[in-house]
Amino acid sequence: MPHLLLQLSVILATARVLALLLRRLGQPAVIGEMIAGFVLGPIVFGALAPEWHVALFPKDGLAALQGLSQVGLVLFMFIVGAELRAPDGARAPLATAAWVGIPGVLLPGVLGLAIAPALHADFAPAGVGVWPFALFMAAALAITAFPVMARILKDRGLTRSRIGQLALAATAIADVLVWLLLAFVIASISAHGNSTFARTIAGLALVCAVAFGVLRPLLARLLARHASDSRPGGAVLSALLIGTCTMAAATEWLGLHAVFGAFLAGLCLPRDDRLLDTLVERLEHVAVLVLMPVFFALAGLATRADAFAGSGLSALLLILAAAVLGKVLGAGGGARIAGFGWRESLAVGSLMNARGMMELIVLKVGLDAGVIGADLFTLLLAMTIVTTLMATPMLDACRRGTA
Repeated sequence: MPHLLLQLSVILATARVLALLLRRLGQPAVIGEMIAGFVLGPIVFGALAPEWHVALFPKDGLAALQGLSQVGLVLFMFIVGAELRAPDGARAPLATAAWVGIPGVLLPGVLGLAIAPALHADFAPAGVGVWPFALFMAAALAITAFPVMARILKDRGLTRSRIGQLALAATAIADVLVWLLLAFVIASISAHGNSTFARTIAGLALVCAVAFGVLRPLLARLLARHASDSRPGGAVLSALLIGTCTMAAATEWLGLHAVFGAFLAGLCLPRDDRLLDTLVERLEHVAVLVLMPVFFALAGLATRADAFAGSGLSALLLILAAAVLGKVLGAGGGARIAGFGWRESLAVGSLMNARGMMELIVLKVGLDAGVIGADLFTLLLAMTIVTTLMATPMLDACRRGTA
């Protein structure tokens, strides 16, 4: 236990310091926390002080951190699912959002498929076919960080602006599509044989049916009866967490990942800003400030210091080009078709280029499922940090152009 507390102290202190530093540079604090995980891995801490690194993070001494990380992921994805159910009044029209969200998934997804054959030979784990690998690359390049985007917009006072409403609504559509694709990819990798794959997909369909046909109306009645002020007490909050953990356990049992079930549980909540504010106050602060830095640290520990050697650097440049062009041109082009000006369209595309925590979760799911190895995980993590860092200055540049 003392060793776990020391690990937590180092992780949280590093995350806070870098979060404050990034805030001073005009970036969301969560980017600093993500970078903290990278810093605590073998590429920085492990290279500067290898003996201390091994002593603090021994390979056989990470089980407790893994458990805390899993809890943090489940809570965070539950909140993400709830956030995607924003009130109708804060949404852009569905058709307009679809014009942005769907191309914002399709173009980076197609580019991910296009570059996958060039990466497969050097970076795919043994036994992973080209198509599962390519579909995962499509999902990895197509995801957008809804929570990070929301915080960027809030910091800039743009949440209720035309750009902000369109970007949030389009991202909600895009991320649901990407999570469906990712579930399909993980099911195909985890299942052994067509019959097992069919059972996994059927099981996922059953879980979705239970979520929206049973859990959703139950939660609505529970909240209406026992939390009419949208501020659930301890008993109601416990019931919400029990439902979330049960859904997460169900998707984990299916061979997918707990994050899918937690995300579904969040989607089942009623549309209520006051309820969301209460959940953020009581759950997200703990998950994001305490537990998610543990997840970032474990992700950083999974990186490899030699990933950028040899063909690694050229692979990173290829991934970055596909990721940035896919999002900016796909989402931005969709916004232009929907009737927005060029600068507004590029601002929306720049926002959707931020991948943040959502991308990191996707990558960890892929790594755990064996779709990608540590080298490609490292390169994709670097892409995640770069594209997320780009979002704020690109948005500011587009706004200056419209002033």
